[in-house]
Amino acid sequence: MRSTRIAAIGAGFTLALTLTACAGEGAGSGGGGDDGGEGAGEDATVGVAMPTQTYERWVADGNNVREGLEEAGYNVDLQFANDDIPTQSQQIDQMITQGVDVLVIAAIDGTALSGQLQAAADAGIPVIAYDRLLRDSENVDFYVTFDNYQVGVAQATSLLHGLGLVDEEGNEVDDAPEGPFNVELFAGSLDDNNAHYFWDGAMDTLQPYLEDGTLEVPSGQTNIEQAATQRWEQETAQERMENLLTSTYNSGQELDGVLAPADPLSRGIINALRSDGRGQTIEDGLPVITGQDAEIASIKLIADGVQYSTIFKDTRDLADQAVSAATAFLEGNEPEANDTETYDNGVKVVPSYLLEIHTVYEDNITETLVDTGYYTEEQVESGQL
Repeated sequence: MRSTRIAAIGAGFTLALTLTACAGEGAGSGGGGDDGGEGAGEDATVGVAMPTQTYERWVADGNNVREGLEEAGYNVDLQFANDDIPTQSQQIDQMITQGVDVLVIAAIDGTALSGQLQAAADAGIPVIAYDRLLRDSENVDFYVTFDNYQVGVAQATSLLHGLGLVDEEGNEVDDAPEGPFNVELFAGSLDDNNAHYFWDGAMDTLQPYLEDGTLEVPSGQTNIEQAATQRWEQETAQERMENLLTSTYNSGQELDGVLAPADPLSRGIINALRSDGRGQTIEDGLPVITGQDAEIASIKLIADGVQYSTIFKDTRDLADQAVSAATAFLEGNEPEANDTETYDNGVKVVPSYLLEIHTVYEDNITETLVDTGYYTEEQVESGQL
């Protein structure tokens, strides 16, 4: 059952963190390399390990971290691993062998680098986990990220908002339709720790509506293992959506919404739905589809009324925070944390700095992305950088 309120695209809401800053408690030496915590000086080198260049945001992240570190006067060894775990392991091994003073790591698989983390600790090299938590090791000194549980909450809230069930801030509305609404659920890659936080935040938000029958999942695929998308690949999400349409919706059953945790997945889902003749835009039949990372191609789709929403995480701020943490270690200090309770990696709670997120809808693209200088109007109109 499709709500007539779907066409009313709401304004975005901001989920701001109100965490009190406190000092970090990292286990690193502070200085890295051979300086024994006394500060590495202007000749210091920071190793930056990013997962892939095939995902728009990681290219931007890598470049932003490199530029920030270079502006601070440090040398940078930036490597992309093309989503291949052995490649990333080798790259980090090489950085350690060459004597970098700090490591900034956005892991492909947060559980796959224990040997490298131990080698870094043995060499006195502090390790900063970048957006993806490094798990199952005590040798993680700091974590910079966004509030990933709240990302999931925001995605689910935007789905409910698109269905007319809540307002932009997640409050139930008086004239909400009764439903039931048919929805399908997608999750990220199981080897990415963030995917579990996204899922938990989203499912905690959706659960009351699933329990009272307002939302239904006709496929029955309601756990993260069933919904997962390995390596966050667009093609994998598209194939799963095609399979769902064939197995569950082949009799013309209506699909009202899709929880998608990232923009490449959203675009794959949209491709499958369009190919199945389920409309070209939300106005003429496409379900409400969420997203994340505010990729320019998806921002164009939102502007055109195709994708409903995305979560904007300003990676410029994330890069700045990584630079700030690295600088603190290089100067023999501890980075400032604003969360020392949430991110347990299985061995220790890693002191963290969490950044705020924003939900982007059609009518706040300019305010959120253009006015802040993240994109230009021309880029939004063309859907290209």
